[in-house]
This record gives sequence, structure tokens and C-alpha cells, in this order.
Amino acid sequence: MSANDFEVWFLTGSQGLYGDDVLQQVAEQAGAVVRQLESSGDLPVRIVQKPVLTSASAIHEACLAATASPACVGVIAWMHTFSPAKAWIGGLSALGKPLLHLHTQANLSLPWHDIDMNFMNLNQAAHGDREFAFIETRMRIRRKTVVGHCSQPETRMRIASWMRAARGWHEAHQLRLVRFGDNMRDVAVTEGDKVEAQIRFGVSVNTYGVNDLVSVVDGVSDAEIDTLVKQYHDAYDVQAGLQTGGERHDSLRYAARIEAALRCFLDDGESNAFTTNFEDLGGLRQLPGLAVQRLMADGYGFAGEGDWKTAALVRILKVMGEGLSGGTSFMEDYTYHFGPGRPRVLGAHMLEVCPSITTATPSCEVHPLGIGGREDPVRLVFTADSGPGFVVGLLDLGDRFRLVANDIRIVEPDEPLPNLPVARAVWEPAPSLATSAEAWMTAGGPHHTALSTAVSMETLVDFATISGVELVHIDAATKIDQLVKELRWDQLYYKLAQPL
Repeated sequence: MSANDFEVWFLTGSQGLYGDDVLQQVAEQAGAVVRQLESSGDLPVRIVQKPVLTSASAIHEACLAATASPACVGVIAWMHTFSPAKAWIGGLSALGKPLLHLHTQANLSLPWHDIDMNFMNLNQAAHGDREFAFIETRMRIRRKTVVGHCSQPETRMRIASWMRAARGWHEAHQLRLVRFGDNMRDVAVTEGDKVEAQIRFGVSVNTYGVNDLVSVVDGVSDAEIDTLVKQYHDAYDVQAGLQTGGERHDSLRYAARIEAALRCFLDDGESNAFTTNFEDLGGLRQLPGLAVQRLMADGYGFAGEGDWKTAALVRILKVMGEGLSGGTSFMEDYTYHFGPGRPRVLGAHMLEVCPSITTATPSCEVHPLGIGGREDPVRLVFTADSGPGFVVGLLDLGDRFRLVANDIRIVEPDEPLPNLPVARAVWEPAPSLATSAEAWMTAGGPHHTALSTAVSMETLVDFATISGVELVHIDAATKIDQLVKELRWDQLYYKLAQPL
């Protein structure tokens, strides 16, 4: 489903005290706000205006309908006049979709000379929204509050950020993830509670034998392979030996066979994310490389070594970043450059880095892998584009999940990397390599991450708020002693916030 398939409902609160004429004005001005937001072109999801709500029963019915609607990914609430907040208790208790509280008003500027009591009675959001905010706080409702006029770009961009997070939350609850085999043996951080993940995020994680995939691989037709091989030649700089008639062309055809089979397997199971494991390849002749990279480029979530948490995170971020410049990829902090010059991280993986993070034409190559005990796999080789982004990991602490994110700036490598036969990204983490790495490890962050140059940090924060999951954000202002205190405070908060 694309962004055009989803909607956010706009609920306007008021009361019958003001009379039908005022309520008609409320509805008209709410419609003007919606049209102004829609016409800006800044929002990734369309807004649907609902009738003005003036009673507890109408509010409850609207919130139930939003919760039940498969197209509705969230609700924007605005108290245009003064809506007594006790009327919202039943509705907010029933609401099962993300909530944005928009604190705005119809007019940008005050008409100083013309203000009278009619104007004051109509335009009461300045205190009507405070009444609503109290009941949200009293009920411990997770929400985002945006303050500003809808003509202001900052207001619209903050709403857009939340919409993307709401879409990510919706995607998580539809997400089916396939694990081909288990996770890498004896590795701790890729383990996790899959039942709790489905309770918390909605994602369904299930394991299939790798030979279930092999049977599909063996059934791929030559015509399907020919079609994909042509796509490879059209899209990439294909290594001479892999081209038609080359001594390694069969390796390229087998990579195409894996891609066709993976697409078929995932689509037949309505699955949008998956994992593989080089320790469990069954009858596969190659570790999937090129196929994985191309599937990620088309929006599928992926992580290696059975790391289902990162695979789900990659898919959710891809949905949240739809339509934005930049990309999202499975990633791993591989090795460091401590100096001379600015310390940097070289991120990569064995094969599986998504080409959405580059605008250059990747090179399609085949090289020995050294692990896995199979034929040399085909992969795309490139260097990620320079620019800002973040890396984020998801870990299971036993009693809860935690997101750990680090602001980064991707840079050009200090020198060419002619002998590194994998896709890679070089970045400078904030505030520095030493502090960021210490902070990351203090928080227990995993070695697998999702790297995004498309999604904003605000959207990630919004997603954490919607999901009620702790987010540790390592940025330019991070200091280790303060981070340690925050982790201790979070430990207490999330322990107390858990239901019995």
C-alpha cells in the first residue's frame, strides 16, 4: 500500500453552548485548516475532515470508527472553541490509533481593531486546547503536540513527521517477517522475545526452513532469470566476467534465480521483511547478496544472521521514508579509523547493503566471501552518498525494548577502497567517535543497525512515542555522565509504567 491509500482523520471539538451559527463557523474554519494543510503538498498522508464533535457519544463513536478503519493511520484533534474535556474520556479510552494534538487557530494574526466578544467566543483554542491537554495528561495518553498556524512551514513539517511515524506504526501492525533459519549461533543481541514484539509493535515473526526457499529457487524459469539479468545490465555496471558469455555468467543467473524465488516466497506469504543466516544455507549455492540488496531497494526489510528486530526496523523506516530523498539500509559498524584526521566509522556488511543510500551507479561484481562454504556470491558494490542521517538499533532488554539512535554525517572515504568488494558507508558519529561508541555500548546498542538518510530524527522520536518504547538518542550534546543518569531514570520509569 502506498501513502495514497491511507488517511488521517481531523476531529474538531466544540460544544452546543454557542448555538448552530457558531458551530457552522467552527466547521467552516476547520475545513479551511484542512484545505490549507492538504494544499501545501507537504503532507505524506491525506487528511479527512470529520463533523464537529459536541457530545461524549459523538466523540466516542468517532474514536471507535477511527480505530476500526483500516485506512485511518491516526487522528488529529483540535479544540477550536472550548470542548469540555470530560466528554473526551470515553473516546480517548477507546482510541487505538496514534494521536496528534494540533494547537492552532483559524486566524494567523489578531484583527486588533475588530475584536469583539463574538470573535472571542469563536476563537478559544488558546484555552480550549489546554483543557484537552489536561485530560490527555491525566489519562496518560501518548501523543504529539504541535503548536503553530497551518500556514507556517514548521507546523506542517512537524505534522508530516508525525504522519510518517503513524504510517510506520500502522505498517508494524501489518508486518509479517520471514526468518529463513534461526539466528547466528551463540549470538546474544540478535535474540529476542518475538511474542512480546508482536504485543508491543504488532510485527509477526515466523521461521521457515531455508530449503523451503530452495524448492522455490529450483522452480524459477529461465524466462524469469532472463528478465532479471537484463534488468541488471540496464541498471548496473556489470563486471565483465558476469556478462553474457563471461566465465562467471552462471553466477549472475543463479543470483537472479534467488531473487525471483525470494520475491515469490515473500509475496505469496504477504511478507515485507526477512532474514537470512550464512550458517544455515541448506541447498542454496550462494549466500543471497544481490537479491537482498535489490529487495531492500524496493522497500523490503532485511537483516543478516537471523536478526529479525533489525529487519523489522529497516522495513518500518522504509515505509516512514517513502517519497523522501535518501534511503534506508541494513548496516553494521564494521571497523574504525581513529586517525590521523577526524575519527570515522567504516560501516558495511558481508554483502547486504541497500543501494537506496547512493545515487551513483553500483557495480555488479562477484568475489569470494570466505564464510558460509558456498559459491562466490554476486553483490552490488558502491559507496554511500555524503550527507546527514542516523543509525538506529533495536534491542530486547528482557523486560522491555529499547531503541538506540546516533546522529551521523556520511562522508567520503579518506582514500579509495579498491580492494573492499562490498558496499559501504563512511561516517562521523556525533558528538565524536569515542563518545558515541561509549554511549552506544553503555546503552547496550546492537552491532546491527538501520541506517537512514531519508527519515528525520523527529519522525523516529514520534514513532518511539507512539509505540511507548524507550529511545536513547546520541547527538552532538551527549555527555556520558548525563547519559548514565538518563538510563537509570529510564530504568525506573519503564519499570513503574509496566502493567501488572
